[in-house]
Amino acid sequence: MPEYSKSDLKALTAFGEVVRDRRKALDDMSQEELADKAGLHRTYIGGVEQGRRNLSLLNIMKIARALEVEPEELFGSMPKPRKKAKA
Repeated sequence: MPEYSKSDLKALTAFGEVVRDRRKALDDMSQEELADKAGLHRTYIGGVEQGRRNLSLLNIMKIARALEVEPEELFGSMPKPRKKAKA
């Protein structure tokens, strides 16, 4: 896995949690079912949910469509990043 900062890893993990929560909210859809609907591989979806994948815009759109939401809804569900304190 490439070297990411702590804040990058937090963002990837938070996005993965949102995807997992949305997937499970759809009648406990499996990763395989989501992958099929999105046209992606099951292991890719697993990597997304575990925060190990830095997704492309097109894959975000595919996942959102498969989850029956707009892409901005996925981002809107993520925790807001904290602003750094001024020195």
